[in-house]
Amino acid sequence: MIVQKDFLNKIRDFGINSYEAKLWVALLSRGVSTAGELSDIANVPRSRTYDVLESLEKKGFIIMKIGKPIKYVAVPPEEVIERVKKKIIKETEVKTELLEKFKESKIIEELNQLYNTGIELVDVTELSGAIKGRSNIYNKIESIIKNAENSVIIHTTSTEFVKKLDYLKNSLKKLKEKNVKIKIAAPINKESLETLKELKDFVEIKKAKTNSRFVVVDGKEVVFMVANDKDIHPTYDVGIWVNSEFFASTLENYFNSVWKELPQI
Repeated sequence: MIVQKDFLNKIRDFGINSYEAKLWVALLSRGVSTAGELSDIANVPRSRTYDVLESLEKKGFIIMKIGKPIKYVAVPPEEVIERVKKKIIKETEVKTELLEKFKESKIIEELNQLYNTGIELVDVTELSGAIKGRSNIYNKIESIIKNAENSVIIHTTSTEFVKKLDYLKNSLKKLKEKNVKIKIAAPINKESLETLKELKDFVEIKKAKTNSRFVVVDGKEVVFMVANDKDIHPTYDVGIWVNSEFFASTLENYFNSVWKELPQI
């Protein structure tokens, strides 16, 4: 059975690996089958097939039918989605509870002390790094935005406007209480209008002509992306974080000079 690679990659979003995805898809195409048959259909080594099928059974994707030979029955995809959803929710609740307890413990104080002591020994020019993956980039942007005291500047693309601002809007709303000035520039299209309405009460937004992607916080920290988001898959997106007042203030001054000429929305 030939299955497109892109399709299998999407199936892995269910929380399964490549062998599990191949065998599950193979079983779905048969309904009921033996391990040997599935191994041949899915092109998975027989030495691994039983272990992988056992893993799929534990995750609720298939049912093992006792007999000679042992057969496997496919669980309907809709039911699998519900099982995966419940599992994720439960795991998230448990992890969130543990993290909240961790935040209140003495361990976090000790870790912060270690971090602060270590940072004092670091040359400012070394406070930079590459961030891979768009979700990781957004996480980094959110973390520096939360600590903003005076200003936040965001320049983004029309395609990324909605996703990025939906991700960051709660953090941006909280900055209003601290009187932090927020400026956002982006090429606005019809898809952006709904997000635009939600943000206009607490940020300044102007229509940009270019598709640059960067964030400047307090004229001290910068996160900028090195590629056009249209040309790269989110997984392979790369951002550069720089903690340099010289670089950040230069970029901030450039943005502010252009900002004056941009049309108000």
